Amino acid sequence: MDEYREHPADDQVLRVINRVREGDSEAYLFIVEIYQQKIFMYCWRLLGNRQDAEDAVQEILIKAYQNLKDYRDEAHFQSWLYMVAYHHCLNVIRRVRLLHRIAPLFRSEKYLSDGPEQELEKWIFSEPLEKALHKLSADERNIVILYIFEDKSFNEISAIVNKSMESVKKRYSRSRQKLKKWIEESKGENEWEVTQTIWKRS
Repeated sequence: MDEYREHPADDQVLRVINRVREGDSEAYLFIVEIYQQKIFMYCWRLLGNRQDAEDAVQEILIKAYQNLKDYRDEAHFQSWLYMVAYHHCLNVIRRVRLLHRIAPLFRSEKYLSDGPEQELEKWIFSEPLEKALHKLSADERNIVILYIFEDKSFNEISAIVNKSMESVKKRYSRSRQKLKKWIEESKGENEWEVTQTIWKRS
């Protein structure tokens, strides 16, 4: 994919969206090519499981296609798409937690495989950071991931999660302090310093 396609102008994306709305469904492939990998990485970081992320990104892009009529042209399309992804991933997380709670009611514990938390695949992050991130609530983890790994501004995040920018900033700050405390408790202060070096925006 060339640079023009990787970083399309907002008006170019809007023209494609209007073509899709007018019945040109094949034009939606342009949207898929641009955003599929970005949304996949976002879902992987949020869900912690590659297969779940692969399933999620397909469902999210289908859901976005079906709901293009609800997209307001004055909003940034990428922020709208991340909002669709965010709510979808929250539903996935809730389903996993529900299954984890009810599974013992239907099967003997000795026949159960490890619970969802134990079955999470290796994070692309360090082990201490992986454990610390999953101690955060889904909302807290989402804000950290959007800001640090997805390079979103607090203004963009506020649009995605439908909260004020001041609220997002405060939640990010609290979440960062929690991560710092947990990582230092796990591996010591040096590990947190390494993490901050990786997190260039912190």
